[in-house]
Amino acid sequence: MYILVINAGSSSVKFTLFAGRELEARAWGQVERIGLSNTTIHYHRAHGENISKTVSIARTQEAVEVITGFLTDKEVGVIREKSEIAGIGHRVVHGGEQIHAPVRITDGVKKIIADCIPLAPLHNPVNLAGIEACEAVFTRIPQAAVFDTAFHAGLPEHAYLYGLPYRLYREDGIRRYGFHGTSHQYVSRKAARLMGRPAESLKMVTCHLGNGCSIAAVSRGKCVDTSMGFTPLEGVIMGTRCGDLDPAIVFYLMAEKKMTSRQVSDLLNKESGLLGLADVGSSDLRDIMAAADDGNKQARMAVLTFTYRIKKYIGAYLFAMGGIDAIVFTGGIGENIPGIREQVCRGLDRFGIGVDQKRNTAPGQWDREIQGDDHHVKVLVIPTNEEKEIGGQTIRELFEHE
Repeated sequence: MYILVINAGSSSVKFTLFAGRELEARAWGQVERIGLSNTTIHYHRAHGENISKTVSIARTQEAVEVITGFLTDKEVGVIREKSEIAGIGHRVVHGGEQIHAPVRITDGVKKIIADCIPLAPLHNPVNLAGIEACEAVFTRIPQAAVFDTAFHAGLPEHAYLYGLPYRLYREDGIRRYGFHGTSHQYVSRKAARLMGRPAESLKMVTCHLGNGCSIAAVSRGKCVDTSMGFTPLEGVIMGTRCGDLDPAIVFYLMAEKKMTSRQVSDLLNKESGLLGLADVGSSDLRDIMAAADDGNKQARMAVLTFTYRIKKYIGAYLFAMGGIDAIVFTGGIGENIPGIREQVCRGLDRFGIGVDQKRNTAPGQWDREIQGDDHHVKVLVIPTNEEKEIGGQTIRELFEHE
């Protein structure tokens, strides 16, 4: 049995083809710059070719057709024909309050995804386009949608409500939704296995740190709070997103700087965060840390501000859950930059939290513990695999509920 996982973005389509219920990745890659010049497909086959090829693609459906062509190619493909694919799983960002779990895609599900476009205008339209493209290319193959918001859907009311008139929640659905849920769910389960304990017995804080960052409080296998909110703008400082701020800053910018709502949105989403704080011309934390090491005081302060906000969220969740058993780092930054992990955990010895320098700086991409011998809270580095989580949820939804 083969499962195809699709993650459609505004100008890209990522894909992974898994084999069997063990979800062995046979081929993966992405089509990038769809509708632009130099559109390229990057195709990787397990134990085989790594191919990058310029292609002419204007629409998502054409990207899916090209991906299918590579997967079934006589020389570099991994299947003979597309009918060998048993099911397709899609990443969808927002399911609102209607969808709390992976679902088989129907016309009704597509309507819910469309209805949630105002809540995720950058993501849900292209996620829906990916679904409709696969419906056209794979006409009789069942599909499932796995939602970023689903893992956070069980948040208690006191955690997801804002201090606004209740009617705005009741009538407009303004509440904390949370994102990166597929990643938080995947690493929290793997953390429990690594610790040799059932997830239902653990309290942990999972830190998904990449260009987008979010922190989640996971108690007994369920998310009870998370840093991202109504949109992915809230929470810790990110690559280009500001994270938490006083909402009156928006009024100030519009009144005193004469900025439009669009300009303010672009400022907070695309020009802020590490990019704006460090002002070194890059949002890549590696570039900012290099500048800090070269004596750039502003870059050094940007790194300190970034790690300080993460530490604040960990502290808040530690008290909200009445203690923690583990802190998990994942995502491009969380997995690959030891200095950030060390700074986040620095000074927390009295809470049983700290890292061992040798373990923390050891290179490698595997699940591992990095806490010091004298620290009782596990500090874990777990590479995320959202595609594999989507593949597993797709199998359970399409073939284990029948």
